[in-house]
Amino acid sequence: MTLTHQDLTLTVERTINAPPEQVFDARLDPALLRHFMQPGPGMTTPRAETGPRVGGRFDLVMANGSDEMRQGGVYQVIDRPHRLAFSWESPFSVEGSTVTLEFKPKGAGSHIALTHVRFPS
Repeated sequence: MTLTHQDLTLTVERTINAPPEQVFDARLDPALLRHFMQPGPGMTTPRAETGPRVGGRFDLVMANGSDEMRQGGVYQVIDRPHRLAFSWESPFSVEGSTVTLEFKPKGAGSHIALTHVRFPS
């Protein structure tokens, strides 16, 4: 059996020491999103722009030294503070790639589940 990008789904779950409302809002605030989206050691996110409404765009520039990678997407669902879904566009993404974040209270913090559907292996 050969897997294609249509078959691939990635789910990552984390607990964050902040209430769901605060974590949800951080994903829509450009200043906070720059810190939220740190792809790896030595990398930065020098630019983040958001249009936090269904149909609005977000755009990011992630950098590793002088190398930059642009990412972005269109908000599809904004259900504060429970669910956020958006298309995912990057130099490596495929058409129809989507990300869904689900936020649930867990004690004084939040349980976050990220599901990314349709991406190259």
